Amino acid sequence: MCPSSQESSQIAKPPREVLDTIFAFPPNRDTLGGTAYFIVRNEGNILIDCPAFEQTNQDFLRSHGGIRWLFLTHRGAIGKTAEFHKTFNCEVLIQEQEAYLLPELDVTTFHQEFTLSSAFKLIWTPGHSPGSSCLYYSEFGGVLFSGRHLVPNQQGEPVPLRTAKTFHWYRQIKSIKNLIESFTPETLQYIAPGANTGYLRGKRVIDNAYQRLANLDFTALLKAQAIL
Repeated sequence: MCPSSQESSQIAKPPREVLDTIFAFPPNRDTLGGTAYFIVRNEGNILIDCPAFEQTNQDFLRSHGGIRWLFLTHRGAIGKTAEFHKTFNCEVLIQEQEAYLLPELDVTTFHQEFTLSSAFKLIWTPGHSPGSSCLYYSEFGGVLFSGRHLVPNQQGEPVPLRTAKTFHWYRQIKSIKNLIESFTPETLQYIAPGANTGYLRGKRVIDNAYQRLANLDFTALLKAQAIL
């Protein structure tokens, strides 16, 4: 029996390189169209959120040395975490408030920040969900893997997106302000968003990231209404 056209199209699209040694997977239906990323490092590879658990992606991950860490930016990115954990014997990282969603797994949790290695830091950025978090990668002038905490709008600018399911809008705004205070134009060059990547229109990441965040109109954001 031939696979459906939708399945064929999903299988036919391998991850693409967004920066040297950083790859983005096609949007995953299991995570409502979320984009997962994969960073290849000599000391161990890290998968950020779950791509589709399909053979093409598994083969790609194996061909690059497998997964040492699987970091989940928020509860909506869990997808097939249990299957990836079992298949690749990777360590699962998640902010402590959302670890209860993976009761069958032995996960590593953190509170506010967690230094994974000299190159990686996990940062709690609550608002989109209680345990929403970002991963900061110090290479390339600084890359922030933002999950759904920051996503591109139709103009490709990084913004928080308030929805009917947003956990706490004001905390999300505060989390963005904290990021601006924590970085500089020299330490935050790129944002790799976990959703809405089609709005990048061929660009693979959001560049000039710090300045774009600093230019956000927080007064307007605080007045934003929920999207129902």
